[in-house]
Amino acid sequence: MALSMKEKDAVRSEAAWPQWVTDEFRTSQQNGCVGMRLLSENDRVRVWEIRLKPGERIGFHRHVLDYFWTAITPGRARSHQQDGSTVETDYYAGETRHETYGPGESKIHDLENIGNAELIFTTVEFLRSSNKPLPIPDKVRMG
Repeated sequence: MALSMKEKDAVRSEAAWPQWVTDEFRTSQQNGCVGMRLLSENDRVRVWEIRLKPGERIGFHRHVLDYFWTAITPGRARSHQQDGSTVETDYYAGETRHETYGPGESKIHDLENIGNAELIFTTVEFLRSSNKPLPIPDKVRMG
């Protein structure tokens, strides 16, 4: 798959990232695992869980579907974004954000818990979005 102009710009601005982060970004372009465990799935939604102990991270993954996430616990995280930036964010329990993507749009990022307590998120993807879902491996499915 060819990189979009935005992704090409991101590749150019990755110089500030450690090499292992840049390498993982480049090899994870089609990773559709937007969580660590797929808790539930039907013909309309996928419900994901992320549980990160201090210092743990979920690697780069691509969001192509409309979705929302909710922080179950408060905490602090670092994320490397597809535009080459690195963002640190404080989350509060119950914080919820909604994301929507038009045809061909997506977002790639990772997430590392840089706080001192477990960070837990629930993410719900809507399968009836503008884009086709990316495949996910069976190993992330519950059961």
